[in-house]
Amino acid sequence: MKKLSFVLGAAVGYVLGTRAGRARYEQIAAQAQKLWQSEPVQARVDEAGEEVRRLAPKLGTLTVEGVKQVQSLVKKKTSKGAEAPSGTVDNPAE
Repeated sequence: MKKLSFVLGAAVGYVLGTRAGRARYEQIAAQAQKLWQSEPVQARVDEAGEEVRRLAPKLGTLTVEGVKQVQSLVKKKTSKGAEAPSGTVDNPAE
């Protein structure tokens, strides 16, 4: 009997909560959309987009340079007699 009461209470609470919750969710979503479309926020979004476009080419170059440095370090470590880790360029995983 306690289980049935609990399940029934939970079901009623869920239904009532989802009705009230949905209305509140819609209210929050509308406020968030209004904020997102506001002039100050969109100005910052545009600035961020410009910055990303400006820095994106440099990121590719930095990534390639970083990979080359890691490869160089791995080669130095493996040339000292240590075994190369599995999956490296010098010792591909089998």
